[in-house]
Amino acid sequence: MEVFLYIGAGAVVGLAIGVTGVGGGSLMTPLLLMFGYPPPVAIGTDLLYAALTKLGGAYAHHQQRNVDWRIVAWLAAGSLPMSLLMHWLLAGSEIQQSSAFETILTRSLGIMLIITALILIYSHKLRQIAVEQKPASLMIALHNNPRAVTLVMGLLLGICVTLSSVGAGAFGAAILLVIYARIPAARIIGTDVAHAVPLTFIAGLGYMLAGYVDYLLLLSLLAGSLPAIHLGARLSSKVPERVLQNLLTLILMGLGLYYGIFY
Repeated sequence: MEVFLYIGAGAVVGLAIGVTGVGGGSLMTPLLLMFGYPPPVAIGTDLLYAALTKLGGAYAHHQQRNVDWRIVAWLAAGSLPMSLLMHWLLAGSEIQQSSAFETILTRSLGIMLIITALILIYSHKLRQIAVEQKPASLMIALHNNPRAVTLVMGLLLGICVTLSSVGAGAFGAAILLVIYARIPAARIIGTDVAHAVPLTFIAGLGYMLAGYVDYLLLLSLLAGSLPAIHLGARLSSKVPERVLQNLLTLILMGLGLYYGIFY
């Protein structure tokens, strides 16, 4: 019976991804924690789940020429080594064998959920400011040094995604939309999805090698989510996306406050 529960959970998250484009790690990891999985298992399983579900999306964006592989390369140059470094530091210390490890992961998850919720609220405004090239020193710095900023962003994503499984979706896309304001949004989203595949795979691989991946759970989630993602994509034009995104924002903010402060 638990298998059917996990398939249903995968379907719910997959539907949210298909309709809004958001909800992978942001919803799946908290859901697995509610099912009683330890934080490392929830995050490790979700990371591999994300890598496999985003693979098809990355290929589709590539086919439509919506991936800037130079930006992907600069992001990966920062994120992949940082993810490996984080796993190496955790494996080489006693933290991974202590209760502090779970506390670090849950607090990181909570912080990233709050940031993701805020990004969903203000992403349109940030994009508008960047497109209009408002004379703010921050915007000037971002636009004058895109490669350096992208590399630093990759380093940050490597830390965030490895510790929380959250960040490779809405957070990463929103920052890219600000840095590369002159590039069409569809191309930025495709670029973010393409970068998320190797990042979530490498981050998930570290958890897998440490024994923190539940393979039956992973297969069950994929069985439910993959068909639901395609269904959600078809329904996206018929469903009030704004209402769903506002609801998703409230859920993420609530979960973020819970895991970041009260857990």
